[in-house]
Amino acid sequence: MRSRYSAYVLQRDDYLLASWHPSTRPASLAHESGTRWLGLKVIRHHVTDTTRAEVIFEARYRVGGGSAVRMREHSQFIKEDGHWLYVDGTVPTE
Repeated sequence: MRSRYSAYVLQRDDYLLASWHPSTRPASLAHESGTRWLGLKVIRHHVTDTTRAEVIFEARYRVGGGSAVRMREHSQFIKEDGHWLYVDGTVPTE
């Protein structure tokens, strides 16, 4: 999870796409111009078995001179060939 956040900060689309499961991977990514990432907080992670895991995280960012935004997601990961791949995420209802 932290490596994917770092890849978003650095706009490393090659890493983001390579760490995305082929069944849900988009053809390309678009980054909003002027986005400044402010931090990542992993709220909870849980390995459900040897090939599946869940992560709930909160990322903070700001676009241009706007207010900071908190993005929270409940992400699903699958381990294939020794690598964790992002499958999808939903916004938790808390």
